[in-house]
Amino acid sequence: MPRDYYDVLGVSRDANSEEIQQAFRKLARKHHPDINKDPQAEERFKEINDAYSVLSDPGTRQRYNRFGANFRQIPEDYDERVAAGAGARGGWGARGGTGGTGARFRTAEGVDFDGSGIDIEDLFGGIFGRGGGGSWGPVPGADQEAEIQLGVEEAYRGGKRSVTLGGPSGQRSYDVTIPRGVADGQRIRLAGEGGKGSGDARPGDLYLRVRIKPDARFRLEGRDIHVVVPVTPWEAALGATVPVPTPGGTAKVTVPAGSSGGRRLRLRGEGMPNPRGHGGDLYAEIRIMVPPDPTPRERELFEELAAVSAFDPRRPR
Repeated sequence: MPRDYYDVLGVSRDANSEEIQQAFRKLARKHHPDINKDPQAEERFKEINDAYSVLSDPGTRQRYNRFGANFRQIPEDYDERVAAGAGARGGWGARGGTGGTGARFRTAEGVDFDGSGIDIEDLFGGIFGRGGGGSWGPVPGADQEAEIQLGVEEAYRGGKRSVTLGGPSGQRSYDVTIPRGVADGQRIRLAGEGGKGSGDARPGDLYLRVRIKPDARFRLEGRDIHVVVPVTPWEAALGATVPVPTPGGTAKVTVPAGSSGGRRLRLRGEGMPNPRGHGGDLYAEIRIMVPPDPTPRERELFEELAAVSAFDPRRPR
């Protein structure tokens, strides 16, 4: 049984979207595999991403609150099917001679009820059909879900991709359109590619849940992208314009004079695109690099600088 998503992010069940986002960012920074070298960090990071992808989407969060950990197995049109089954039976009233289940149930909303008057076998038989066609007429196919892994650059650019998935009847390939700027946890819908319906009913849909793979260069926090920019000591001290890798190509960033290692430079709008609104930003973190094997002249200059400079980075400021 997977952990409760609210426990994973450490937020209450009535947390608002801002609280959920803040909790995700804090945990993502702590457990990202590029930062945390613990062998369990990658699995923990995936768990955090999964929790955020569900709780940050109002519709998905509502389904999770209602159905719990198995919400992905519940058809999208669950309520319509239940209503159709109940209508075909003439309601859920008492049924002479059958009695109830003798059990008590609690819905995901916390409402208690007993099973009196409900024949569970007949109820679900009526909803999902019997004997191929169903006593109550054709029943639409169930929606299905699978995962698709994308690299950061592929998610950034979008485009066409062929995906092969295994199933009960063997492998099957699909031509998938990847939306530009697709986010981790987002679903891509393939209409009519889910489970088969009974009789002449329509098939369900197939949803591909996007998982963005960890990248050696780019670290994602929501739609913001973080990248390390190596600079020389003199570029950091004197200022310079240096190239920065982005998923869309190379950009330029101005390093202000007097920059220390760890300083972050923001490139507005250079993060992951967002088809529905503002895209993310790109944050370039300065990392000062020194020559691993300085020439005699370089060593001489460094020694001269050491002799004349009064700068002490360890002095309290």
